Amino acid sequence: MPKQTFFNLPEEKKQILIQSAEKEFSRVPLFEASISNIIKAAGIPRGSFYQYFEGKEDIYFYLLDKMAGQRKGKFIAFLQKHDGDLIEAMFAMFECMLHEQEHISFMKNAFLNMTHKVEYSFLGIFSDEESISDFKEVSAQINKNSLSISGDQELYHIMQILTAVTFRNFVAKFARGLSDEQAMKSYRIEMNLLKKGIYKG
Repeated sequence: MPKQTFFNLPEEKKQILIQSAEKEFSRVPLFEASISNIIKAAGIPRGSFYQYFEGKEDIYFYLLDKMAGQRKGKFIAFLQKHDGDLIEAMFAMFECMLHEQEHISFMKNAFLNMTHKVEYSFLGIFSDEESISDFKEVSAQINKNSLSISGDQELYHIMQILTAVTFRNFVAKFARGLSDEQAMKSYRIEMNLLKKGIYKG
């Protein structure tokens, strides 16, 4: 988590630092990333960086969490657009993320150099009790009448399964060099198989 001094910065300076970090994490994975490159691109002294963040992991996970928050907002919008249809919203979200050229190199490095902490950050809104308000916000938009579930606890586990499948398909796309079309086709097959198991009739 950034230090308070980071949040006290003018918005323009915050964005320059964030963009410099994302550029570095898009170039190489976290373990190869250099603080020197980040501060050089941001035009700040090394000492200033440590006034804002504990280290490169701190700014890296701040970026991941920031993106997760943006994805949650988009997912809720897709649920609303598709009248609460969970699978259709997942399709729309997957396709949207495939076309996120702005962050694609960052995501590729994250997915291909996965750790438990990175996975937790990507799946954060469905991962633990600390995120219960996020889960309830998403749950409220889902049409549960079409699902073979007995309550929010089962919905929670369904979301865990669906997000894990989504996650694995992104790893496969980057690891196997799949085109967006190939990745989407494979994702649709797997999600439709799950749909047969969780939808009524």
